[in-house]
Amino acid sequence: MKYISLLIKPASSLCNMKCRYCFYYDVADHREIRSHGIMKEDTMKDLIDSVLGLDEEADITFAFQGGEPTIAGLSYFKNFIQYVNENKAKQIIHYALQTNATLLNEDWVDFFYENKFLIGVSLDGYEQLHNHLRKTANYEDTFKSVMKSIELLKKKKVDFNILSVLSSTLSKHPQKLFSFYKKNDLKYIQFIPCLAGLEEEGNEYSLSPKEFSSFYKTFFKLWLEEYKKGNVISVTLFDNVIPMFIGYPPQQCGMLGLCAPQFVVESNGDIYPCDFYVLDEYCCGNISKNSLIEIVKSEPMQRFLSEPRRECKVCTDCPFINICHKNCKRLNSAYYEEDYCGYREFLEYAYEDMRKIAATIK
Repeated sequence: MKYISLLIKPASSLCNMKCRYCFYYDVADHREIRSHGIMKEDTMKDLIDSVLGLDEEADITFAFQGGEPTIAGLSYFKNFIQYVNENKAKQIIHYALQTNATLLNEDWVDFFYENKFLIGVSLDGYEQLHNHLRKTANYEDTFKSVMKSIELLKKKKVDFNILSVLSSTLSKHPQKLFSFYKKNDLKYIQFIPCLAGLEEEGNEYSLSPKEFSSFYKTFFKLWLEEYKKGNVISVTLFDNVIPMFIGYPPQQCGMLGLCAPQFVVESNGDIYPCDFYVLDEYCCGNISKNSLIEIVKSEPMQRFLSEPRRECKVCTDCPFINICHKNCKRLNSAYYEEDYCGYREFLEYAYEDMRKIAATIK
């Protein structure tokens, strides 16, 4: 069976918020055209036709991101799913959406439930910190709005997880953050390291390798205490790394030290290899003009896939090289420097407990 996944930006880089560290704001600033606006219906249909035409029995995931994808409007998503349902053969279809959750209401959440969406909610922990980092475009606080949406998702039984950007600021408060997740019964957590801009060495929000290690050592200790009590909290890094100790491959892109095409679709139909590289020089074609096979074989895609990772001297004697391989080439700025690896330091701290847990996996 073919597994096909696309990351679609129906509202391009449009967003109703202005987070202090937003990497996509920086990416858009490096393009000739910053935003392509809302995806047109013809582009949407070309996209769906192209994907459904690859294999009538494929397992397909349509994931939506931004900017803020809900700016495209509920009608866009209703039309999208209606067109898929009218044209699919035997394909298995999955839907996911990453949102800042400030625009959700009962109509949105009912729609997510009816169509079995997996929702990722951006939430940077407790109120004071979240409001400091994640403001609206008018510099208003968003924490209460997001928490209201989370309660609505719980009430309507919609599957969701929490995505927290692990900034330098957030990394200093692992205990308080863990207590917040536990108190609010948030069981599915993904951290994404905060990155400096494309032309920066670092900034006040970007995560350093030492901060990565320090945060995760404390957070893992707290996580392990709950795990031993039978309270299992899903943390993406742990979920990926622990099974690797007994030979399972990770599900998270880049953790094997190589890139796979993500097929990021901008609202005008342009396709890029990765959400971190939606840049003019990496445009691999357009969904209305090129087949996905042509896009995979394009020069920008092949160049992207073959680009090397930065060097790190401590890799030469690292016992964890087979579960790292220098990791994601964009995110690894938060993992290691030339002479130091925070990822290794964390694994040296946690691996004995991780191996014991891995041995219980069936």
